[in-house]
Amino acid sequence: MRLSCRVEGSACGALLSTTRSAATRHPLAGKRRISGKTTRTPKGRDKEAKGTFFCPQSSLWLLSTFAPATDVRNRSQRTWPRNGLLQYSTATAAAAVAHSVPQIHAGPPKQDRERLLRLVGQPPADSVDEYLRFHSDPYRRGFAQPDEPDLRVSDKKADWQAPSRDEVVSLRVDHRFLLTKLCNEIWLKHRRPHKGSLKAIYDAYKELPEPRMLYIPYQWRWLLMKAMGTPHKRDVESMLRYFALLADIKSAGLTVRLTQWNYALAFVQQSKNWVTSQDSESALQVWREMEHQSGVWGNGVTFNILFDVSSKAGNFVLADMIHKEMEARGIQPNRYNHVSLIHFFGLKQDSDGMLAAYKEMVDAGELIDTVVLNCLISGFLRCGDEGAAEHLYERMKDGLGRDMVMPERDYTTSKIMTQVLMMFAKVGKKHPALKETLQNSVAFTPDLQTYKLLIEHHAVRLGDLGKVTKYLDEMKLMDIPIHATIFLALLKGFFHWGGTPTSAWTKQRLDGVLSALYEARDQKVKDFRIRRWLVLWGMRAMKKCSGDNAEVERTFHEMSLRWDIPLEGQQFLEAVLENILSDKDMNSPRGNWGGIWQKVKKDGTRL
Repeated sequence: MRLSCRVEGSACGALLSTTRSAATRHPLAGKRRISGKTTRTPKGRDKEAKGTFFCPQSSLWLLSTFAPATDVRNRSQRTWPRNGLLQYSTATAAAAVAHSVPQIHAGPPKQDRERLLRLVGQPPADSVDEYLRFHSDPYRRGFAQPDEPDLRVSDKKADWQAPSRDEVVSLRVDHRFLLTKLCNEIWLKHRRPHKGSLKAIYDAYKELPEPRMLYIPYQWRWLLMKAMGTPHKRDVESMLRYFALLADIKSAGLTVRLTQWNYALAFVQQSKNWVTSQDSESALQVWREMEHQSGVWGNGVTFNILFDVSSKAGNFVLADMIHKEMEARGIQPNRYNHVSLIHFFGLKQDSDGMLAAYKEMVDAGELIDTVVLNCLISGFLRCGDEGAAEHLYERMKDGLGRDMVMPERDYTTSKIMTQVLMMFAKVGKKHPALKETLQNSVAFTPDLQTYKLLIEHHAVRLGDLGKVTKYLDEMKLMDIPIHATIFLALLKGFFHWGGTPTSAWTKQRLDGVLSALYEARDQKVKDFRIRRWLVLWGMRAMKKCSGDNAEVERTFHEMSLRWDIPLEGQQFLEAVLENILSDKDMNSPRGNWGGIWQKVKKDGTRL
């Protein structure tokens, strides 16, 4: 759903009350406001598109890879900006008129190796292996190398095609409709992912008599595990359901396939907002059971998940061991492995190692897109190198003048686009003459994740309100819709830097941001939800900036009218509200969470 111009401008307008608009400081912002007419999709076509999986932007993007450039430009006449952006704010509109310069299309630039490397400056001459050996040395002097583990795995071949249709245990006549109901729910989920429900599938599965898995043919069992293993969001509830199905397969004496093991590892990695050492141990236990007991060898996806979870848990020694084991088995790194390696050096706060990993990815023939560059920006910001992040962001904005229409990323299109990029990389390796054409078909312009990283860093870590206002302004100019995570970063910034007489993070600006948040939720913006953390940081920010308990209670009441939080989460927030009002919220290293949990448990509430 598209935000009205009044809502789009209110969040940034609250911060722009005493600061200049970013459009007055960036010629790019002024140029993009004076484009031609805005095209609109007819209402009938819009309704027709909602009921089908056909995406004209995706088809156009794929067709542009092999079609001549002139034909593609004739098919996609995207104009900048859209109607809502012309009415965004008076300061920005005035700057757009003052800096109106005709936009000149010089044609798509060449995306060769040298230009991709120039995006990040001059990468170091050392290889990735040298940086990995440097970090594995505890003294950083080229000696005292740790002993490598002696791993032995089973090579037992699994017979996963069981039971077949002839071997399935026969159901009673009055139970056959239960299996039909389960198959219909599974089929609906695969055909229409946004309409099918994982809970409905699991409830239909639980209605089967035990042992349930022996009544399901292996084809339907594979579809069942694929649907339950790839939810829109991996949380604790979906993880418990999947592991219950996995236990039923093992209890029935059936074989768990490699892909199903990888789904289990992915749940361990992504079911929580942060990864701990206990999660890395759980992933290793799943891997051990997978290879030593079930005899299923891991592939590149398995090692990428293990490498990523150990890196995020801070166990860099284990991450280095997993990387060496992957090389010892001769597993060629793919796109996921290269991005995980860049993220690994970012966690180590080694910017040179990040650039070396990026250079290795370019030399390997992988295509570079916004996801890869966002990983680099995240690493630069974690290293404290804001200049390198800003330089890369400016290079990403250079691709805005290209005649290219990329499909909007969501749960479905993100997976499809990643698979397409990996396919393009394989084609480019076999046919080097097509490499440049394939890379030209990929855009690396800033997206929501780019601005989330930049806004959160400058708001929370640096408290630079001017930079935050600049990125919010350019985010609207590029027609990127507002998201709840942007408001969360702003509220954290008000909590960390507000409450002092000389601070620019004032209560008046906080009231403007909260008003924009309420209005966005009232208009039911797509994928905009008020969750627990948004309410918690909103109360903390108001307490810090105003110091008035009445204002905190008013903020809590306004959010309670709009939030999407279950009953147990509401009781938790009420306990947090009591701590904030009594100035006990952040007085202890743990934020007095122990008292809150004891109070909630005493009431018999399960979180």
